[in-house]
Amino acid sequence: MKTILYARVSTVDQTADHQLTQARQAGFEIDEVVVDQGVSGVNVPLAERPEGRRLFDMLRKGDTLVVRWVDRLGRNYADVTDAVRHFIRKGVIIKTVINNLTFDGTTTEPMQMAMRDAMIGFMAGAAQSQAEALKIAQRAGIDHAKAQNKPRTYKGRKPSYTRAQFDTIARMLAEGGGASEISKATGLTRQTILRIRTDPSAANDALADWGL
Repeated sequence: MKTILYARVSTVDQTADHQLTQARQAGFEIDEVVVDQGVSGVNVPLAERPEGRRLFDMLRKGDTLVVRWVDRLGRNYADVTDAVRHFIRKGVIIKTVINNLTFDGTTTEPMQMAMRDAMIGFMAGAAQSQAEALKIAQRAGIDHAKAQNKPRTYKGRKPSYTRAQFDTIARMLAEGGGASEISKATGLTRQTILRIRTDPSAANDALADWGL
């Protein structure tokens, strides 16, 4: 029987060392560390991550899977609950470093099973709520920087048009020009013209963000 730490870090310049240190400080004796690096837990299910996929093959009955918190197994409610329940059906014990929670797959007593499953649902819901709150906060930060006319860290995709082309589009639109006519005049796709016509402010802001 082995104790395996699964760690996920979202960027390639981060490491899982701090998660291993936290686990050891919490009293866990780790036999093996499995790390997914540069993988987002928000959109990628555990089974589709390069290293997360290995857990489904390597974990056996009686093994212990240690994670910093359940969000390491995914921040989507369905992903977390599916992964946890898959492992406990195999007899794997899942433990978290934070809050020292235990999801015991060897439990057979009905009331303990019910309490365990309720806790799985609650923690999975909390993980997804946390992820959604983070996305809202990031969006608010971007909007605030934009409102303050400050350069944004995330600039989005580089515009496919130049400042000169944008000015030509704005002028021709003001003169009543159609999308097909402007497309021929600027060499841009009709879809690009329609997108700029729909939200010229956003199109202008994109140029500014890229310093164009």
